[in-house]
Formats: sequence, structure tokens, C-alpha cells
Amino acid sequence: MTSLQELCAGLPLHPLPQNRGRDNGVPHAPIRTPQLSAQEEKLALQNALRYFPPEHHGILAPEFVNELRSYGHIYMYRFLPNIHMRAYPISEYPCKTKQAAAVMHMIMNNLDPAVAQFPQELVTYGGNGQVFSNWAQFWLVMYYLAEMTEDQTLVMYSGHPLGLFPSHPRAPRVVITNGMVIPNYSSRKDYNRMFALGVTMYGQMTAGSYCYIGPQGIVHGTVLTVLNAGRRYLGLEDLAGKVFVTSGLGGMSGAQAKAATIVGCVGVIAEVDENALLKRHKQGWLMEVTNSLDECIQRIRKARKDKETLSLGYHGNVVHLWQRLVEEYERTGELLADLGSDQTSCHNPFSGGYYPVQLPFQEANQMLSTDPQTFHQHVQESLRRQIAAINKLSDSGMFFWDYGNAFLLEAKRAGADVEQKGGNGAEFRYPSYVQHIMGDIFSLGFGPFRWVCTSTEPSDLAATDEIAATVLEDIISRGVSDPVRKQYGDNIRWIREAGKHQLVVGSQARILYSDQKGRIAIAVAINNAVATGRVQAPVVISRDHHDVSGTDSPYRETSNIYDGSAFCADMAVQNFVGDSFRGATWVALHNGGGVGWGEVINGGFGLVLDGSPEAEHNAKMMLSWDVSNGVARRCWSGNKNAYDTIIETMEGNRKLRVTLPYAVKDPSALEKALAQP
Repeated sequence: MTSLQELCAGLPLHPLPQNRGRDNGVPHAPIRTPQLSAQEEKLALQNALRYFPPEHHGILAPEFVNELRSYGHIYMYRFLPNIHMRAYPISEYPCKTKQAAAVMHMIMNNLDPAVAQFPQELVTYGGNGQVFSNWAQFWLVMYYLAEMTEDQTLVMYSGHPLGLFPSHPRAPRVVITNGMVIPNYSSRKDYNRMFALGVTMYGQMTAGSYCYIGPQGIVHGTVLTVLNAGRRYLGLEDLAGKVFVTSGLGGMSGAQAKAATIVGCVGVIAEVDENALLKRHKQGWLMEVTNSLDECIQRIRKARKDKETLSLGYHGNVVHLWQRLVEEYERTGELLADLGSDQTSCHNPFSGGYYPVQLPFQEANQMLSTDPQTFHQHVQESLRRQIAAINKLSDSGMFFWDYGNAFLLEAKRAGADVEQKGGNGAEFRYPSYVQHIMGDIFSLGFGPFRWVCTSTEPSDLAATDEIAATVLEDIISRGVSDPVRKQYGDNIRWIREAGKHQLVVGSQARILYSDQKGRIAIAVAINNAVATGRVQAPVVISRDHHDVSGTDSPYRETSNIYDGSAFCADMAVQNFVGDSFRGATWVALHNGGGVGWGEVINGGFGLVLDGSPEAEHNAKMMLSWDVSNGVARRCWSGNKNAYDTIIETMEGNRKLRVTLPYAVKDPSALEKALAQP
């Protein structure tokens, strides 16, 4: 086994490691079909070989060609580290700075087989969310981090470590960009070609920014979404006996099973990949599994009647499930689904993100690589069938929403009946969950704030849970508005119960939704706990890119921006830049994430709380900007919640001055002006 010291010593070249090939005992990414020309194949090989001295090219070149032609990408399997890949205690990393060791801790967590979707292809989640493009990059990054001082910054170009550059202690230790291609060349076809060439990659959100914390990261957001969907659509606080039907049990979508049990509803989740389904069942997140539609329907009826809390995994295609629910309604008049959504990876529908109903799972994987054109046609037909069934149930009283995974967008492109009648062409008959649920939360400044205890000790996580809950309770006691009180209440309940829900997969991490005031207060309190020894080692604070300010995505995070700027990316780019000079330990900016390549710009950060006064200053400065930027933008777009929130924030900080919009009080004035010849 390789030690951490060896892992940080640079690429193993003398001698080359044994080529052990791929491990058939772990899941692997779907075979990619970039359709490179002969000249492009040559370029991809040349690009891969430049990581190695010429004396090794004779051995490596044939291997790399075989990988490119067999899998559609050069992953460099020979250089898979022979180590138990996981987040080790920060003290064990051979680094010159705590910040660099914290980054190593986060990277290895993203590649932990218990966390990562396809660990040997360096994919953390979402089917193609890469940490790096190949294993040579991993070795070089670990080496650079081990060598880094506080006067250097590591620059990352789409997985490639450009190098260590002189900087200063207040600068970020790592600056990451993923997928930053020229806009006119940001198509799916361009991505497939450029990824195969090894010159760009799809970092999803927290995969390529080293901030993924396992499916817990989305469990909480899913809990809030389902809770608030019940409030909005069903008028209920208690969802006992209500049925939520959806699909996907992968790296992100797997959270749906756990969320269903936490909110107390009947969650029915379809999944075509048996490995993914059994993984969630083994974790205890999925209570029951079945591959029989008859059993599935029987179990739904019983759980509904008895008001059981249930997460039921159906091993099969969700289209069959939706169609069977329609059949049951037409036969009996009984609507068995109250709420519905979808979390297949439709940002990547033709490369394994969505499996068509016409084909069994293994046959679909084979066709994906051998006949991609027919596979493409099957996917689009399957989407049309799925929407037809959902529409029938929705017309009968079920409430459906898009989960921001490009499901409705791809369904529209497939010709399904999803456009909103009388809409502007970009609106769908079903809302995005941001439009109806999370958008109001974002506009209050609330979003997915998270932290990782780098000691790896569960006792440290328990201590930070207690700190966070106490901090939020103290803020409430000093007076907050009713909408803010409701959000704090949901999150205090979440954090108080988090320990019993077995949410940790990988690093000792936690997430909750908080506003600017809460985030800063929690960060300061945790930093003090590190300083006093109550928490044994530094804590990394971060957030999902899916947040108030982090993402410009017209079909998800900014889908409730109605002033015409939903397709503009100034907010996410400014956020990345502003975080970088306000104290972030590392920053990342990505093209793609959630809804797909070319559909979104998003960014994130990591900030190490090491107990120092500097860490407290950085947290206060950076978190203020990281939230207020998005609230100010949402205010300018005309959002009332954001307007009220930014006014209150300015009253608390006289250095903050935001341009406020004036509303048009008399709409008839617009009509009169426009009526002029």
C-alpha cells in the first residue's frame, strides 16, 4: 500500500507502478463516445504523454490509446494510487501549511469509494462530475500541495495543475477554474471532444471544487424542498401518508430516500442501476426495495392507508412506474401520488445520465457506446412517454416540480408537452423548485452552508452541531422576522436531529441552511472552539454552489429572476472574484453543474478555520460578501424578500451601500408610453 508520504512525493516514475487495470468490483463511468478524428486521437495521446518523460512513452502510449478507444477518455489507470482513498486526519498529511493539508483532506474525500460515484474515473457525482481529468493530475496536485508555502498559490486549469505561483499569505492557496471555454464553443459536442483531448473537464459543482460532502449535502435541501412543497401545494405541515414519487438513487439523487424518512412521508424512488439502489439500502437510507411493480403499488397503498414513514426503492425504469400509476388511476380513480419530481442526471442525458424505458440497463449501456444515435432517439422517446404520464397525473391533482436537473429542458428538446401555455418559450408548465420553493429562501439570504471537521473525529462534529444550534437559537432570541424565524426553526430542528439520522458518508461533515448573520456567527463560534481546543483540529467551511450568490442558472438557481437577466452570469463570476480577495482559502469557478454544460456558471469556496484571529476576520469579511452579493442582485431584479433583506443588512453595516430599484407604481404608464407612434 502507498503511504501518504509517498502519495505526496510526485508522480511515481522510477519505476513505473504496475498496471493493475480497472477494478471490476467498483462501478465505472459509462463509455464515452467523443468521435474523434485520427488527428484528434493523435492530439489526445500527445496531450496525455506530456505528463511523463520520453523514456516512458513507449510503454504508456499503447496503454493510453487503448483507454481512449475503449472508454472514450485517457484516465491513466496504471497510476491509480494503491491506497485506502479517504479523508485522513489533517495532521497526517505531510504539508507545510494547514491550508494545503485541508485541501488534501477534501480532495481525498471526493474520491473515497464510499462517496464517489465512479472513483476510478475520478467522478464524484452526477455521472460526469470530475475531480480531475486523469490520475497524473491527482499525483501532481498532491505533490504541489505538500510543497506549498503561504507565499504560493496553486493554479488549476480544468483539472490540470498549471503550477505553484508566488503570491502572499492573504491570497487563496488554490484558484480553480473548470470548463471555462469560449461561449460559442460551449456545446455538448464540443465538451465531449475537448474532454477526450484532456483540455477541459466538467467539474459539476462541488466535485471539481473539492467541497463535496456526500449525499448529505443534498439531503437537507431535499428535506426543505419536500417540506415546503407540502406547505405550498398540499397546505400541510405533516406529510404522513402522502406519497412522493421520483427517480434516481445516485450520488446526489440518493438523498431523496433519506429525505423522505426525515419528513415522514412515503417516498417511492425508481432506479435502473441495481448497484446504486443496493448502496443506498446498505447505508440504511432506503428502507425497502422491490423489482415488482405489483408489489410497489401494493406497498404504496398500505403505507398510504397506515400513514407509514417509508422510503421504497423500485428497481426499474421510472417511466414504467409513472405509467403504472396512470393505469391505477384510470382503473380505480385512486390517485396514488401526491407529489412528484425527477432527479435523473438529465444534464447528461445521452451519456448515461438518463436511461430510456425501451432498454434494460445493460443493453442501454452497450448501445450508448455502440449506437449513440439510436440511443439518443430512445432517450427522447422515453422522455416524451414520461411527460405524458406525469401530465395525466398532474391534471388529476398531483403536484410536480422540476428539480433543476434539466429534466424539463431536455423533455422540451425531445418534443414533449411541457411548455407553459402563453409562456415566453423558456417557461414550463411545471415550476422549478427554485421558482416555487427555494427561490424565496435564497432571497432571504438562506442557503446551504456546510463545514468539515478535519480531525475526522465524530466528537468534533457533535461539538460543532451543538455550537450551530445554540448560535441560531441565540439569534432568534434577539428578534427576527417571521419568515426568518421559520427558516431558523426548520434548521435548528434539522441540526438537533442530524446525529440520529446517520447522515455522514465520508468526512465528518454537516450542512444547514442559514443566512448571512447565522453563517458568520456559526463560523466565528467554531473558530473560537478550535482556538480553545473544544474542537481538536481546523474546520473547513464551505457551501454548495447552489446558493444565494454562487450560481447563475436560468432553469434553476436564477429561474425566479424575472427582469431579463436570468441568463447573465455576472453574479457568479463576481462572487468568485470577491471571495478570492476577502479571505477564501480556495475558490472555484465552473461552466456546467446540475443542469449541464453551457447552461450555467457557478462557483464556490473553501475557508479553513484554524482558530486564529485572521481566520475569524476572513470569515466575517468573506461570508458577508458571499451572501449579500446574491441578495443585492435578487433585490435589483424586483424580489420583495431580497429588498427587505438587503435593507436590513445595510442597517447593520454602514459600509454596505446597495443600489435599490424603484418599482413602477402605475403600470398603465408603461402602456401609454408604448402606445405612442
